[in-house]
Amino acid sequence: MTYQFRFQKILDIKENEKEKSLAEYNQSVADFENVANKLYDSMKQKEVLEENTISKLNQGMSVQEIRHYQQFVTNLEKTISHYQKLVQLSRKRMTEKQMKLMQYNIEVKKYEKLKEKQKMSYTASMNQLENKHMDDLSIQSYMYHGN
Repeated sequence: MTYQFRFQKILDIKENEKEKSLAEYNQSVADFENVANKLYDSMKQKEVLEENTISKLNQGMSVQEIRHYQQFVTNLEKTISHYQKLVQLSRKRMTEKQMKLMQYNIEVKKYEKLKEKQKMSYTASMNQLENKHMDDLSIQSYMYHGN
């Protein structure tokens, strides 16, 4: 007689939920990294642009070029602001997914612990039943051969 965990289907469902949650979390991490990289690139581009502007100002540049650079910097700042908001949203989403994953992990661990305890109890009762059966056999053998 083999051991069957009575909540195995629930454990399987919880493990599937955990796997889905893990995939969602990994996707949110990837999204966060993607947005953070875009923010970094925009900030780096702004830094390079400002350095170029300073060097060109020292060499002398037309008012039209200054306006052009200023417009470009303004657009970059809007882009940076947009990506900063996206980074915050992505970080929040990633944190939520992480908390959800941790909850599923805890639920699965509870069922696994319950399964382990029930299996140990089952094994102990089976050993006890087997010992009782062996005792009965030895008594029958003694009675049969002893008389």
